[in-house]
Amino acid sequence: MKNLGRLFYYVATLLATIFYLLPMYTIINVSIKDAEDLVYGPVIPARSIFLGAYLEAWRQISQPFYNSVFMTLPATVISTFLGSLSGLTFYRLKFKGSNLLFFLLILGFYIPPQAILIPLVRFISAIGLYGTIGGLILTHVSYGMPITTLLFKNYYESIPKEVLEAAEIDSGSILSIYRHVILPLSLPGFAVVSIFQFTNIWNDFLFGLVLSRGPSSQPVTVAIANLKGTTLAAWNVQMAGALIGAIPVLLFYLFATKLVIRGLMAGAVKG
Repeated sequence: MKNLGRLFYYVATLLATIFYLLPMYTIINVSIKDAEDLVYGPVIPARSIFLGAYLEAWRQISQPFYNSVFMTLPATVISTFLGSLSGLTFYRLKFKGSNLLFFLLILGFYIPPQAILIPLVRFISAIGLYGTIGGLILTHVSYGMPITTLLFKNYYESIPKEVLEAAEIDSGSILSIYRHVILPLSLPGFAVVSIFQFTNIWNDFLFGLVLSRGPSSQPVTVAIANLKGTTLAAWNVQMAGALIGAIPVLLFYLFATKLVIRGLMAGAVKG
């Protein structure tokens, strides 16, 4: 019975792994097929490797790809940094109405983007940033502030209060505490929040669709959605574009995850 249970466990794990990896296999398999090979379906292995779909996809999405880089990196850095300052402020500075202000700030995270599109477009147009990468950066920073503030506030609550109290006696001002004490201890928090922000901003479609104007400002997600053939859908080009668009998120996730592990291990050794 023990061997039978172990066999069932292995078979169930194998089936779950195949089911989980099947979409990725399908995307890769379709992306390396030529037009003639596509008629055999997405699951049948490609008879030969065809890289022309990647070249065609990159030709169409190269400028939007760079737009996403120039949009996502500043928006991630700014929203993460401001969220850390805001989270520390709400954690350490208690003033009249601070709880209400924090509640109103967090409430913004639960407002669906579709509900604010009209006033958002009017505001971005009024300040002259409609159809620009700067308008998208401002939008993502503003919309990301509630969740970054909440995540950092929760993270700072895990730091022993004795550390902050000792730092307050030595340093005095909250900015000095933030620079010399909080910032070195916040590496895992910064990594987690930046992963969350980078992934959400890079994969965003709605704001990019509504606030961009043509290839000069549209992000890569919108460009991938526009990949299509002249007479029929070029599925290999679309899948190749989707894989190209996923590479930065994968690389950033792997890099930031190493920072999380490094920070946690450093804290464990120091403890």
